[in-house]
Amino acid sequence: MQRPVIFHIDVNSAFLSWEAAYRIRHLGASLDLRTIPSAVGGDISKRRGIILAKSVPAKKYKVQTGEPIVDALRKCPQLKLVPPNYELYEKNSKAFIKILKQYTDKVEQYSIDEAFMDMTGTQLLFGAPIVAATAIKDEICHTLGFTVNVGISDKKLLAKMASDFEKPNRVHTLFTEDIPQKMWPLPVRDLFFVGHASEQKLHSIGIRTIGDLAATDVNALRAILKKHGEVIWDFANGRDVSLVEPEPPDNKCYGNSTTIAFDVTDAPTAKMVLLSLCETIGRRLRKDHVRIETVSVSIRFHDLSFESHQSVLPAPTNITKEIHTAVCRLFDELWDGTPIRHLGVHTGHVSKGGANRQLSLFDHTDYEKLEKLDHAVDRIREKFGSDSIMRASFLKQEQIDHMNGGISREKRTVDYSKIDLNS
Repeated sequence: MQRPVIFHIDVNSAFLSWEAAYRIRHLGASLDLRTIPSAVGGDISKRRGIILAKSVPAKKYKVQTGEPIVDALRKCPQLKLVPPNYELYEKNSKAFIKILKQYTDKVEQYSIDEAFMDMTGTQLLFGAPIVAATAIKDEICHTLGFTVNVGISDKKLLAKMASDFEKPNRVHTLFTEDIPQKMWPLPVRDLFFVGHASEQKLHSIGIRTIGDLAATDVNALRAILKKHGEVIWDFANGRDVSLVEPEPPDNKCYGNSTTIAFDVTDAPTAKMVLLSLCETIGRRLRKDHVRIETVSVSIRFHDLSFESHQSVLPAPTNITKEIHTAVCRLFDELWDGTPIRHLGVHTGHVSKGGANRQLSLFDHTDYEKLEKLDHAVDRIREKFGSDSIMRASFLKQEQIDHMNGGISREKRTVDYSKIDLNS
């Protein structure tokens, strides 16, 4: 049986690299953001002010992805901040995946800037794994203007670990037989699936390296970290049977949330925000021809405390109004009047096919009419854009986008005419 050959390709500082390459190649900028302390960050005024990506020079100041912009600027006052541009990121992501598919049809996009490739049996076409990986890395750099790391292994987990070794623009190998030399000496926090909380618990029982974790009794880990302890013990020992899946699995849930630019202190405004979230969720459900049976609402208050509430629906649905009605009922049961900073709507128990709705003598809602209305609105938005039609209730709500959540409108495009590209 032929030994598997798996690649993991990871774009180096993706959002920042894509921004830098675009400015240089398409806008004629002379300043390369990758060579100075710089970062992609959200809008502080809209309370989305966190670091989304950073340059290598910014790392020297200990600027971290996910930290508030104010903290990053405190560490590095000269940090150059650039606004996010998700439309650009999506184009670059598609372009880099297109190159990968020239080498194999077995490409699994793991995230917007990561992918796995099953390169088993391609040696006669592209040479040894290191040769093929180097060719892919160089083609992406020359064609698209940004760099990637490539990890090579016989297992997906190990390929991902390998791609995280020295960066940027490198090819690394980590086969099963290399685990003791290349992986076990690493800090336990470097292992996939080990977050800060898990790291602290592992440190408390003397586990500092991945090798320490691999040598620990799995029952002891299970007692401390439950099922998660067994999972990371398997990973530490290189146990991974997952395959590269070119076709993404069906969604198990659909959700949306948004941080609001102001504290919400009244129920009608909160319910308008929830409606805007239900609009985007309903559209996604109908696009995927699925329905949901459970719905939940989550609230993050002005003091960053968090509450959520869930219920089961009477019948599977993808009707926006029905979802919103259920969400509002949950909101009324949950909210105590505390100012709201962030709202979320999440759904579950996804099923395909038609709705098996049981008729009720006391429910006179025309669900068929509501479904037809939603589908008509979807078709109009698909043809003429999301803003071509909206509910009248949003016309006087300038601070609330009628289709909210996910990637906010201001993050989708950037007006470069208002930006000095060389300072």
